[in-house]
Amino acid sequence: MTTRIARRGTRNARYAGRQAARSRYLAIIARTGLAARGVMYILIGWIALEVAFGHSGKQADSSGALRVVGTSPVGKVALWLLVVGFVGLALWQLTEAIHGAAEPDGHKASKRVAALGRTILYGFLAFVVLKYEIGAGAPKSSNSQSKDLTATVMAHPGGRVVVILVGLGLAIAGAVLAYKAWRKDFLKHLQLGTAGLTARRVVERLGQIGGIARGVVFAVAGIFLFVAGVKANPGQAKGIDGTLRSFASTPLGPWLLALVAAGLVVFGLYSWCEARWRKV
Repeated sequence: MTTRIARRGTRNARYAGRQAARSRYLAIIARTGLAARGVMYILIGWIALEVAFGHSGKQADSSGALRVVGTSPVGKVALWLLVVGFVGLALWQLTEAIHGAAEPDGHKASKRVAALGRTILYGFLAFVVLKYEIGAGAPKSSNSQSKDLTATVMAHPGGRVVVILVGLGLAIAGAVLAYKAWRKDFLKHLQLGTAGLTARRVVERLGQIGGIARGVVFAVAGIFLFVAGVKANPGQAKGIDGTLRSFASTPLGPWLLALVAAGLVVFGLYSWCEARWRKV
């Protein structure tokens, strides 16, 4: 009996050790992915800032950001790091979709479905970056992708309704993201116990400002998609680049675009903070 109990204890210890090792590996790849996301947002925001002041003809989206990275002196290495980062994010979100997130309500069905959606998104980004890296095709602009996808969906029966619902859902999701950022809900996902008071305040401001800017961009993109469905005109759909450029058409002109673009850069910096302090 004693021997059996000892063997069982040994197996449990080995299992716990394997689980701990997996958790460490998962934390590493998740944090790498968050850092990669930060790079992408900083580049998109920077390009948008240049667009606001008429100094860039690049696309202010992931395709433009990849071209900036690819033409840099360390382009090859940087692109591979982005591939690894987005694969890491996809794997991390996949584990949360399967097992639940590391938070009190992380096992809710809504949380798992959202994690699955992010798994698909980050997996797609990893695929796009990989294709660009190996020379299998330059990424299309987000505007072209949005219009093509909207036209394809509308070509099917009921497609117009789907576009309207997706646009409405994206607009609502963006508004919720902005509202949660304003309330600082993101703090519950962070472990700031070891951070100093100044660092905590900086992280709070970065997350709040950056999160609001990201939410606003998503919400406006959703509105454009909703309008495209209502008017049955795929050309009304806009990607991130078109959405950002639309801010310059408001009465505030390029200054509003510059403000939102700066917010995206801030969100990129916050993503780096998440890479350091996020609960994974």
